[in-house]
Amino acid sequence: MNVLLDVLFASWQLLREAAVYILFGLLISGLLGAVLAPGTVARHLGRGRFRSVFKAALLGIPLPLCSCGVLPAAATLKKQGANKGATAAFMISTPESGVDSIAVSYALLDPILTLARPLAAFLAAAAAGVATNLLEWPQKTEGSGPVGVPPQAPGLRKGIGTRLAEGLRYALTDIWADLAPWFFLGLLLAGGVMALVPADWLGRHLGGGVPAMLLMLVVGIPIYICASASTPIAAALILKGVSPGAALVFLLVGPATNVASLTVLWRILGRRAAAVYLVVVASSALLCGLAVDGLYASLGWSAQAVVGQAAEIVPAAVQSGAVGVLLLLSLHPLLQRLKALFGRAAGCRPSPCCKSGSGVPASSQPCGAT
Repeated sequence: MNVLLDVLFASWQLLREAAVYILFGLLISGLLGAVLAPGTVARHLGRGRFRSVFKAALLGIPLPLCSCGVLPAAATLKKQGANKGATAAFMISTPESGVDSIAVSYALLDPILTLARPLAAFLAAAAAGVATNLLEWPQKTEGSGPVGVPPQAPGLRKGIGTRLAEGLRYALTDIWADLAPWFFLGLLLAGGVMALVPADWLGRHLGGGVPAMLLMLVVGIPIYICASASTPIAAALILKGVSPGAALVFLLVGPATNVASLTVLWRILGRRAAAVYLVVVASSALLCGLAVDGLYASLGWSAQAVVGQAAEIVPAAVQSGAVGVLLLLSLHPLLQRLKALFGRAAGCRPSPCCKSGSGVPASSQPCGAT
């Protein structure tokens, strides 16, 4: 019982530090939803081998979609004429970053990792997109058809007030409904690391260097975890002695890859492009991790000493209020997820790529398909 209480207390502390920044990220997401629709993004990608890739990588940075949520949007981009490189770039930068994860990174990590995360996502996305187009060009731009329909942002013909209201409602309901179960799971896992792992154990066995980063690759590539949910886990690992570079590897590969999304990726881009995607994500994560560790060493900074300091500037009363609001927003999606998990939806099984609380028939197509 004491162990459980220790885990819950550590998770609660992380939640208090992150709640204000999560709400801020969701508000920014709502503003983006008011002005950006998936079709608008598709029209701006173009057909060039390089410019379209850089635009797709850049446009994906602020969008709050996870590694499975991005699949329908990416498939639609492909169907609307985006080339394989631009599609691959969008599929990497979008789940690896996002205004919500950037905000929570600032709360739980430090300024270097907060900046390194979207920068690394852009570099990895651009490299994968360019490599894909160099290997695949010339190619047919017509895709095999979308595997799903992305959630639509508010119509741009409506008034600005209506669009903002609908954008905020979309962020606080649809977006957070998808993220909430995984974020709280990440909090519990981080609380377990904080409470159960001896202070010096991870530092001795997983302190840094290429072996630690390779282990992070092995752990991060197959599992499903969104960018926001991976952040408290990374913070807990750093506080226990893992190098910031190794933590960054986990932050990059965890949201960008998982077994379910890779199967759909194979269908959208094809075998060769999917292989390029996986190799570039893994190799760029390693290179960025080594660069970040080198930067900390050159500055003489200790990541353990500065992790979570941004949250200390928020008054305790504001933290408590933000936690209350976030828990109210999370109640319905968490209950729906538990309902699906325990099989109360007859004939369905839970799926990490389905909207929170829903299931898909056991005989259905892969995650993200309709």
